[in-house]
Formats: sequence, structure tokens, C-alpha cells
Amino acid sequence: MPGPGPPTLATPDAYTPKHLAEKILKSKAALEGERKQVTVLFADMKGSMELLADRDPEEARRILDPVLERMMEAVHHYEGTVNQVMGDGIMALFGAPLAHEDHAVRACYAAIRMQEAVKRYAEGVHREHGATVRIRVGLNAGEVVVRAIGSDLHMDYTAVGQTTHLAARMEQTAPAGAILVPAAMQRLVEGYVETRSLGERVVKGLDAPIEVYEITGPGSVRSRLHAAAARGLSRFVGRAAETELLDQALTRAAAGHGQVVAVVAEPGVGKSRLYWEFTHSPRTQGWLLVESRSLSYGKATPYLPVSELLRAYCKIEARDDPQSVREKVTERLRALDRRLEPFLPPLLSLLDVPVEDDTWERLDPPQRRQRTLDAVKRLLLRESQAQPLLVLFEDLHWIDAETQALLDSLVESLPTARILLLVNYRPEYQHGWGRKSYYLPLRLDPLLPDSTDELLDHLLGDDPTLAPVKRLLVERTEGNPFFLEESVRTLVETRVLVGARGAYRPAPGAELADPVLRIPTTARDVVAARIDRLSAEDKRLLQAASVIGKDVPCALLEAIADEPLEAVRRSLTSLQANEYLYEARLFPDLDYTFRHALTHEVVYTSMLRERRRALHARIVEAIERLYPDRLVEHVERLSHHAVRGEVWTSAVRYLRDAGTKAFGRSANRESAAYFEQTLAALAHLPDGRETTEQAIDTRLDLRNSLQLLGDLDKVARHLREAEPHVR
Repeated sequence: MPGPGPPTLATPDAYTPKHLAEKILKSKAALEGERKQVTVLFADMKGSMELLADRDPEEARRILDPVLERMMEAVHHYEGTVNQVMGDGIMALFGAPLAHEDHAVRACYAAIRMQEAVKRYAEGVHREHGATVRIRVGLNAGEVVVRAIGSDLHMDYTAVGQTTHLAARMEQTAPAGAILVPAAMQRLVEGYVETRSLGERVVKGLDAPIEVYEITGPGSVRSRLHAAAARGLSRFVGRAAETELLDQALTRAAAGHGQVVAVVAEPGVGKSRLYWEFTHSPRTQGWLLVESRSLSYGKATPYLPVSELLRAYCKIEARDDPQSVREKVTERLRALDRRLEPFLPPLLSLLDVPVEDDTWERLDPPQRRQRTLDAVKRLLLRESQAQPLLVLFEDLHWIDAETQALLDSLVESLPTARILLLVNYRPEYQHGWGRKSYYLPLRLDPLLPDSTDELLDHLLGDDPTLAPVKRLLVERTEGNPFFLEESVRTLVETRVLVGARGAYRPAPGAELADPVLRIPTTARDVVAARIDRLSAEDKRLLQAASVIGKDVPCALLEAIADEPLEAVRRSLTSLQANEYLYEARLFPDLDYTFRHALTHEVVYTSMLRERRRALHARIVEAIERLYPDRLVEHVERLSHHAVRGEVWTSAVRYLRDAGTKAFGRSANRESAAYFEQTLAALAHLPDGRETTEQAIDTRLDLRNSLQLLGDLDKVARHLREAEPHVR
């Protein structure tokens, strides 16, 4: 049985692996004082007081510390952060300070891993001590505010929306050996894990019972595309040109001129969907497809995608024991070519099967590495002689170094092979194949307007009342198919839309306005994880830009930035290169715009309210300083920032000026809205003669707008409210 754990489990720097600690400390400057979407995990040992009560303290620690170590190992395996160790349990966060777009899935896998590890350990404890060791785990996903990270990695956080409270309640109500999650989180991980409903439970602190699920094991889904396929894929639109290029590459590879095609795109644009449609189409009949993908949490595991590819090729299942694996690999190699048998040891080693071969055992690590790379490459090349081969590697932006070495070696051997190597990745990934004549890069952009409309018609239907929501969806997502589909799914789950796919309609009483279109959690996580990879300086400037708005005048951004002008321009170049901002106008003034309205909103809402308020107030001052003779041109922007910056005297002035400007243009609805906002801003000013006079004048202005709109009831109400002040 393992010995006692380290004596200092009280601080995170004592138990966090070095490689994770370095990542956290590197990212902390960009994280301090932010709102984050995370998954919170609580785990403890059920009945620990009874177990340890009659035991010597040293014996008790020898039993308990290995349990804590296994809990923490599982968290760290999936790059979570153990934030607290609490006697017989831990609290961990996934998604902060290391941002992950799949934090909920990682947390679930960590919970499963720690349950399995503790169960194996408990068998030895029971034999040696006659004691029963079991743990319980509770999870919840939601928003928290992370305020600071200390040099010892300890985080100061504040729960928002009872995220942490509900995770703790899930743990406290879980029976021994169980993992519980609320229904909202179960929807995030559906398919990635197997669950069963436990029905509704009363949770202390919540007004109404909530449905609770137990996680019973890992699921079959390994990607967003597979999750979508389980629900039913949407119509495939807008990729005819890319499909034609893939067909041409297939033809060349079939003739013995191997090709490598790389689809490059931002998250959600449809890299995996394009390959899914291509590899499942009649054109690839007669080709053997072997596929694998890099995992976001697998970069530290050498050969992980290669071993998965080998498992698929040899039809190895999760329940197969080592002997079954050995038999399947041996049989597959002998059936293909007995000359491949010398490569059996490295292939078995890749699959974690014990190798009984003296020659293999005598090899040093570099020799084993080379032997392994040769084995996989020769296997694929020999298979391509028997039948044309489609080799698919997805998500290379998460690739490990050993798998990269295999791909580099395979690419060199393609020219005379019947192999079409398909890879995809995000723009930040780099490789050395660009000069190969048989390399074809495909840049995948968001859908064009016609294709976006076609997809929305398929998802929503053609009910005329849906026109406003379609317009807002296009505006918010900029043609990103994943963001579109997840936004529609969120509208259905929140009962804004009712009906069935392709025949939705607005729910009775639903107001299809912009605030209703909440950012889907799945889309927010993808965008937030990408933003968190920016340097601290670039991220801070992007946040300042988001407070200005979706459209960002360069002069205004430079005026409110905390950095020297040279640093600001350096960050702007980086943000443009990474396609967060585009140049929208060069003359007469340089303006930028956010590529996605959704990206703008995620960046803005990640900031703490106090920093947002301060920046809004600073923007008012900057506009007044930059454009003293042109304030009338900027009065709408000034009023917006003055309200959000809580600069109430300026807010009253600019809101009323904006209302007067709109009234002069016969924009009566807009003018009425500005005058009503003026009255709301006046409520923040001290009572007095000047405030009263402004309120009277504003109500009279509002009356004029409302009369032209024909809203006589509102006119009468405002006159009644003004009457006491006139007297």
C-alpha cells in the first residue's frame, strides 16, 4: 500500500505538478479580476470520521493521504486546479485559471478517474485494515469571479449564481461511490458521459427542486460533431468548392500519388463536418478509413492519437484485456503481411500491452521511439498497397510531439502511396509541409449569407414571425455554423422558441429581442478559451476595445489604453493577425471592428463590472477631449458610455441631446426612448431646483415624441407625473 502523502497538503504549490504550476503562473496576470465560466468539483471520503475515529493518527494519515493523492492526480490529469484540500476532501476548478473550452467534460472525466483509482486502492485497504474507503463527488458548471491568484497558486474567488454552492450540495447529497450533477450541467456533457436521472431533489438554498443526474461512466462521444450526430446533424450547406478540391485530391491519391489536405479554420466553422461528409460519401467507397484526433487534455500523453488510430485499425474495444489486444494485433499484422511481425513489439507497447521481447527490452528510449515511428508508418504504407487508404487526423492544434513526428515522417513517404492524409487544425498550429507539391491547404471561412439563410431555414423553418430572430442570429454569429446551431438550441431549451426542428415558432409572449439571445454556454467556452491564450497585454487591450463597442475608433482606443502608444500598436497588430479585430475603415480615421459580435460580447462580459464602469467613464472623458467641436456627432456614443460609466450629470446632458437630435430627424420612437432614459438618469442626481426643472423639460419633450407616436396613454401618465413639480 502507498505510504503517507507529502506533509504539506495545505497550499496548492505543494501538490500542483510543476508543468501545471508553470502554466497557471504564466496565465495568472491575464486572469486576475475576471468572470469565468468554470466547472467546480467537490470530492470527499464518505464516512471518514467513523473510519478514522479509533485509529492512531499516523495510521489514519496513511489511509487518508493516498485517497487525497488519487483525487488530486485525477484533477491534474485533466489540467484542473485543486484549489483547496479540506481534511478528507478537495475542491477543484476546471476552466480557471487555465481556460478550457471543454471544462465540464474534463471535470466529469476527472471524477470518473478518481472514483476508479480510489476503488482500486480501497481493495488493498480492506485487505490490510478491514476498512471500507469510498468517495463521493459533486459537480456544477457556471460562472465564478476569480479575483486573484497568489504566488502559492491559491485563488481568491467569489461564486456567482450559486455555482459553487450547488456543486457542494451535489457532493453532500451524493451516496458513497457516486458522482452527481444538476440537470443544466448534464446537458453540457450529454453523450460524453453516461448518466441516469435521479429525479427532482430539494436543494437547500434554492427556491424550487431541481433534477439531479448520476454519472455512471464515460460515454461514446469524443467530439462536438459526434455529439451533434447523436442528436441528428443539420443540413450540410455552402461547401461545394471545398468538396470539389477534396475529390480532386482523392483522384490523385487513388492513382498512387499520395496527397495531404489540411483544412484550417477557427473553432465552429465546420472543419470536422466537412471531413465527415466527405468520408461518409459514396465517392470514398472502396477506401479504408482510419481516423484519430488529438485531445485538448492529451498533449502531455505521447502517441495518444496514434494509439487510438491503431485501436480503430485493429478493431480493439475498451473491454478487451491485454491478451485479447495482443491476439487482435497479431492476427491483423499476419493477415496483411507476415513480414510486419518484427514490428509487433512497438505496436503492442503503443497499446500498453506488456512486451516479452529481449531485443525490444535492450533498446534505449531513442531507439524505441524510432522503431515505434517506423512500425506505424510501415503498417499504413503496406495497407495502402492492399487498398487505398484514408488517414484522418483531427485537431492538430492539440497534437503531442511524438504524434507530430509520425505525421512528419508519413508526409515524406506519401508521393508514391495510395494514401490521402486528411488533417485539420486551427490557425495557430504550425508545420513544415507547406512547400510540398502534394500538400493542399483549404482555408474554411464562415458561411456566406445565402448558405447561412439556408441553414437557418432548415433549423428554424420559414415562419414569417421568425424573421427578427434570424436577423439577430446572423448578426451575432457572422455565419459560424456551430454558433448558429448552439444559439438555436439555447432558444429552444429556454422556451423562447417552441415546436420542432424546421417548424419552430415564437413561444406565446416571447419577445425576440437581442437580450433574449443569450450566448450559448458551449459557444462562450470556445471563444473564452481562445481569448485566454492571448498575452496579458493583448487581452487587456482587447477588453478595453470591447468596452468602446463592436466598432472601435483607433484614436479612442489609444486614448483609454493603459499602455504606451508603441505597445498599443504592437498589440493591435497581434490582435489583427489573430483575427480578433479587423480594419473597418482607413479614412478619414482608422477604425477597427470585432470579427464576431459574439466575441465582442464574451470579452466584455468577462470583465468585472467595476473595471467596465471605470473604462466607460474614461471613454466619455476621452471623446470630450478628442472631439470638443464635434460632440453632436458623438452624442449617442457619449450617452451610452455616460450611463454605463455612471457619470450621471453627463448622462442626463447627452441623453437629452440625443433625444432632441432624434426628434429633429423624425425618429420619434428613438427620441422617446432617449427621453425616458434621461428621466431614469435624473433619478440618480440630488434633489433640487435644477434637477426638477430638467425633469419637467424632459417630460415635455417626451410628450411631443409620444404624441407623434400616438401613445396617448403614456402622454397622460407623464403629464400627471409632471404636474406636482409644475405647481
